[in-house]
Amino acid sequence: QTCALPIFYFCPGQNMGFESRVAVVGAGVAGLSCANVLRSAGVDVLVLDKSRGVAGRMSTRRGDGWQCDHGAQYFTARHADFQAEVGRWCAAGTAAAWQPRLAVIGGDGGHQPDGGLERFVGVPRMTAPARLLAEGHEVRLEQTVTGLRRDEAGWCISTRESGEAVDRYRAVIVAVPAPQVVPLLQPCAGDMAALAAAVPMRGSWAVMLRFAARVDLPFDAAFVNQGPLRWVARDSGKPGRAGMETWLLHATAEWSEAHIEDAPDSVADVLIAAFAALGAPSPAAWSAHRWRYADSAPALGINHVWDAVAGLGLCGDWLNGGKVEGAWLSGRDLGLQVVRALVSA
Repeated sequence: QTCALPIFYFCPGQNMGFESRVAVVGAGVAGLSCANVLRSAGVDVLVLDKSRGVAGRMSTRRGDGWQCDHGAQYFTARHADFQAEVGRWCAAGTAAAWQPRLAVIGGDGGHQPDGGLERFVGVPRMTAPARLLAEGHEVRLEQTVTGLRRDEAGWCISTRESGEAVDRYRAVIVAVPAPQVVPLLQPCAGDMAALAAAVPMRGSWAVMLRFAARVDLPFDAAFVNQGPLRWVARDSGKPGRAGMETWLLHATAEWSEAHIEDAPDSVADVLIAAFAALGAPSPAAWSAHRWRYADSAPALGINHVWDAVAGLGLCGDWLNGGKVEGAWLSGRDLGLQVVRALVSA
């Protein structure tokens, strides 16, 4: 069922003026989705992110002759509006359907996926849809936002790298994991900080394996319901991939949390041994990555938060059911609400 959305009419390229300038903290799917709605309405938007690139947890690690998606492994589209957006991504060549030989390994009490579910991945890597969303935006990377302060001129932003900026913003959108929201908003928006503090987010260890030859297993991806592994996938078998044979191992949230401070070597030893128990050979090389905030258990299911008086909003998958679709919808819906507020101001 398609959601009825408000429509705003602006002249192409129209700028709503300095008073409407908005900053978005976080260049993942939620932040970029919100920024796109704002920009399409003529709002002057700045996107800030602490990382070296956009995409957040839709991330890909690249090395000499190899690449591997080590964050989000795929995404689905159930809502009609997100289905249309994924169609746009596919038409642009930045996403494609992925149909792996999928297995479920282990007992009945774990994950049992919907066999008819259509799965999509970014092409040629998982970051591609976010890069498409970021096109045309002013994005400042490697800027870690450490403080927000509001005065009569608007919001002022401080970053670890550049200090306090002289620019002021009519509104600020915070699109980062819940635990990162808390210290940022406690001094200026206690209620929002308390909301974020109530959301537990769990870590996840990812190990990326490289092989000199194709790994002969009876599956391309598997949900694992036993031991420390939760998910394994032949990343090099996804659409548009090239280079070495690569596999991604994700540990369970429970195992990851128990070992979140372990050294990467010891984590890799355990997960590679568990993969070997599934019939895999030893890799030629490996890399490990710790996602300290991988998912929320459970997400709040409230879509987004907006304080029109303060000009402050929250969006992200941790608010809206988790996953890529939830992030995009959260950012999109917050963007529509902010535009409505700016138009009526």
